Amino acid sequence: MPAPSSTASAVPALAGLRVVDADTHVTEPHDLWTSRAPRAYRDRVPHVADIDGRPQWIVDGRALGPATASAVVDRDGVRSRGTDFISWPFERVSPAAYDVRERLALMDELGVWAQIVYPNTAGFGGQKFGEVQDAALKLLCATLYNDAMAEMQESSGDRLFPMGLLPWWDIDASVREVERMHRLGLRGVNTTSDPQHAGLPDFSHADWDPLWEVCADLGMPVNFHIGAAHESMSWLGTSGWPSLGLDAKLALGSSMMYLSNARVIGNFIYSGVLERHPRLQIVSVESGIGWIPFFLEALGHQLGETSPGSMDHLTLSPKEYFDRQIHACFWFESEDIARTIERVGARNVLFETDFPHPTCLFPDSIGTAARALRQLDDESVRLVMQDNAVRLYNLPAA
Repeated sequence: MPAPSSTASAVPALAGLRVVDADTHVTEPHDLWTSRAPRAYRDRVPHVADIDGRPQWIVDGRALGPATASAVVDRDGVRSRGTDFISWPFERVSPAAYDVRERLALMDELGVWAQIVYPNTAGFGGQKFGEVQDAALKLLCATLYNDAMAEMQESSGDRLFPMGLLPWWDIDASVREVERMHRLGLRGVNTTSDPQHAGLPDFSHADWDPLWEVCADLGMPVNFHIGAAHESMSWLGTSGWPSLGLDAKLALGSSMMYLSNARVIGNFIYSGVLERHPRLQIVSVESGIGWIPFFLEALGHQLGETSPGSMDHLTLSPKEYFDRQIHACFWFESEDIARTIERVGARNVLFETDFPHPTCLFPDSIGTAARALRQLDDESVRLVMQDNAVRLYNLPAA
């Protein structure tokens, strides 16, 4: 196992820690699916083709979305600001966005020991694959991605830990795939937040209980990245007034997207899923944490104000469910962060950078965290920056 990096060791609060970054993304190589697909499916799985002069991801003859790099760090390691990155081609960005060796070298430079990794092409929760009509094909899209991510984890020497994509459009297949992911060595699952938008029962329904049971039994936390459903995923969102410029709309849309996971947390608590499955762990990814104490208090308040007697199936308070079963990630928040973490719970907070996306902390991720965490005691720093992620995702012992 690699020693703590010199960068992290140079920061007193982080000296001796193996920092875990709980939210990063992979820019999928253009041959990720075609190089692994059976011959009969190579023209149907995700691949890149030029349409009207622009590279597009194509699945079964339909455009899935632009084949852009979704990265704001260029080949020279320079961070872009604003919206210029949206049109960057694949070859314009840092190789660390898609190449394991380059990613590890950058992690060493930045002072990060391990990263949890999420997708781009399929949507942050795999929601785009739900649009594919052929059942066998869309299952193959998910399983090939998971195969590739298991290969990435192995080739990284267990420093990159991608979350496997759930074939959420099929409950039975989802259960089987969690079991397969676990055999592959993956440490958690990633899914859309809203299967009901595709005509399935929502996650509160008993039909989903086998999924929650297998995730709990195998110690596979279920991760909900912001923007994991079509209705919540938009770089610009709908919050910006028409008069705002593109850059301002991006900033406002990104800020509002963080809060979209409040409804995920609220639904899991109120629905009784966490009551029925007390060992299930869920993670609110790239959502920040400052709003969480208020929201949990609001959930508790509303139970008495608007729903007296209707929540008799719940035996704990919203905060108690959160403490037992929910984690959330922070990255840029710094103002009075010690008090915020104390209120959220130091054992429920993870550190992330969101590399290489527009809100990432690059290049000063560790410095930003260290300055914010100077207010925290050493034990809390260790929990947030290392131990919580190691425990939650069953990472190699730090």
